[in-house]
Amino acid sequence: MTILIITAIALALSTVAGTGIGLLIRHVPHRFNDTVLGAASGIMLAAAILGLILPASHAGPPATALPLTAAGVLLGALLVSLLDRIVPHLHRLAGLDQETHRNNRGTDKILLFVAAIALHKIPEGVAAGVSFGTGNTADILTVTGSLALQNIPEAMVIAAPLLSIGVPARRTLGISCAIGIISMAAMIAGRGLIALGSGLMPLLLAFAGGTMLYVISDEMIPETHSHGYEKLVTFALLGGFLTVLILQRLLETL
Repeated sequence: MTILIITAIALALSTVAGTGIGLLIRHVPHRFNDTVLGAASGIMLAAAILGLILPASHAGPPATALPLTAAGVLLGALLVSLLDRIVPHLHRLAGLDQETHRNNRGTDKILLFVAAIALHKIPEGVAAGVSFGTGNTADILTVTGSLALQNIPEAMVIAAPLLSIGVPARRTLGISCAIGIISMAAMIAGRGLIALGSGLMPLLLAFAGGTMLYVISDEMIPETHSHGYEKLVTFALLGGFLTVLILQRLLETL
């Protein structure tokens, strides 16, 4: 229970910390933003594969675990895809890409902004909570740590547009705190899903991994490859992936 509380608080505070940095910097250069998000993509990729999908494929006999793992990955990706049809991508609202969603028009931009962030944080929080089903502290720290690291640059980027449309800094920080609480609640709910039974563990773990893979492929990589820093971002992604691989291996030896 202690590690659940600590990791849930860390996940929430990462969003608040990123927003605080964004309020101080105000303008994040594309080169810096793309590099940091590229590294975060690699971290999330490693967490999804090493901390969720691989443990899912080993959470039972191959005849049952492998089909459930495949189904879980696809279902997780489909869920986030559905969310993207309801709300726009975060980077669209931040003014960093040109994607258009049919629900962008006729909606108060602040409310839409908050809804988009909150909805995207729910599957991430659930993924962190479900990682407890592996029973491996290294896997838990890999997943929650990667999501927390990814939250920081993302929150840095989204602080600026809120300020640009007249949201005061104090209110922006308050919104960030509310989003952090949503992340914590989603994580605790994900932890509760483990009680459904060990037979569904491959499905749940892979589902969480699938949500992360979709976000990486559909949002993070395209955004980081749209400003001319593709090679730098690619090596940043590799660095993030290898960092998690090494840290997880070291954690397993402790």
